[in-house]
Amino acid sequence: MNFTQYTFTTAVHRKQNVILIYFPYKLSLKNALRARFPSVKWSQTKKAWYLPDLPIIREKIGLKKSKPTSKTLPDLHPKNIQAYLAMNEQLQLKAYSENTKRIYLAEFAHLLKLIKDYPVEDLTPKKLKDYFLYCVNEEQMSERKINGKINGIKFYFEKVLHKERMFFDVPRPKKPITLPKMLSKAEVKRLLNQVTNPKHLLALKLCYGMGLRVSEVVKLKIEDIDSSRMVVRVVAAKGKKDRYVPLPSSLLTELREYFKAYHPKEYLLEGQYGGAYSKGSVQQVFKRAMRKARINKKIGVHGLRHSYATHLLEAGADMRFIQELLGHNSIKTTQIYTKVTPRSLAKIASPLDNL
Repeated sequence: MNFTQYTFTTAVHRKQNVILIYFPYKLSLKNALRARFPSVKWSQTKKAWYLPDLPIIREKIGLKKSKPTSKTLPDLHPKNIQAYLAMNEQLQLKAYSENTKRIYLAEFAHLLKLIKDYPVEDLTPKKLKDYFLYCVNEEQMSERKINGKINGIKFYFEKVLHKERMFFDVPRPKKPITLPKMLSKAEVKRLLNQVTNPKHLLALKLCYGMGLRVSEVVKLKIEDIDSSRMVVRVVAAKGKKDRYVPLPSSLLTELREYFKAYHPKEYLLEGQYGGAYSKGSVQQVFKRAMRKARINKKIGVHGLRHSYATHLLEAGADMRFIQELLGHNSIKTTQIYTKVTPRSLAKIASPLDNL
């Protein structure tokens, strides 16, 4: 397909960001487009073919990536646009993860929209406290949300404006101690039995069989699978740390069959347009399987990782070993699973049984 014969423009169609494709009508050009992008659709209202506006598609057609700041800037007062851009630049220089950058910028933008034309650099500690109280009392934000907001705004004042540490002394709300949600072994088996698509099934088995985060599953590359040593390398996981996890022997045959059927080029799980499979797609696969298996627990795909850790602990695995497999910095994070495993609780007899 010769992309020089097509014109690409971005637009909003049916409340979704899309890329419109224009070209002189020739059957050969239309056939080439549909052969390269089988999911391309025709819009009668736009009088053009279109594809979803995704980074992987922009890369394929040579369209510049959209900047994360471009959608937010029109909502900010001109007096505070430069502050927002400076925040974005500093986050890039610090090489923060994409998820952290997204959260920090969103929390900072919320503040900038509220203060309108008031210069953000002129905010006093008192005004910042008033802002956090507004978030708690008026917008009813959770403890986790407030903590994330404090982190983001502290970053601006300490790392961009270089104010002294704890320029504003805001007491952090105590985070609720919640137990990880998990499935029993029987429920995991029922769940997996509902999935017939080989790629979807492999994605869920990787989450449970190796205790991977869904973000780690979609980033796995073919070169990360070492079948000779029966290990898988997880690259630049949370905290930008690499680690190795054992490859379940039961997955080896399935992996080989998957390779023959799908012929992935770079990533183990690839999307329909190439590139890495999306996290959202894996989450939807999990939700559908949960409904089909009639498991009514309110739990996300991350629950498979929790189930992996809990089942290892129940089988007698060493806590330090589980910590390394999960990639936890602190053993305290891993110890939370002792509160949900019945291994030791089962040995405790209730006083009711002795009446």
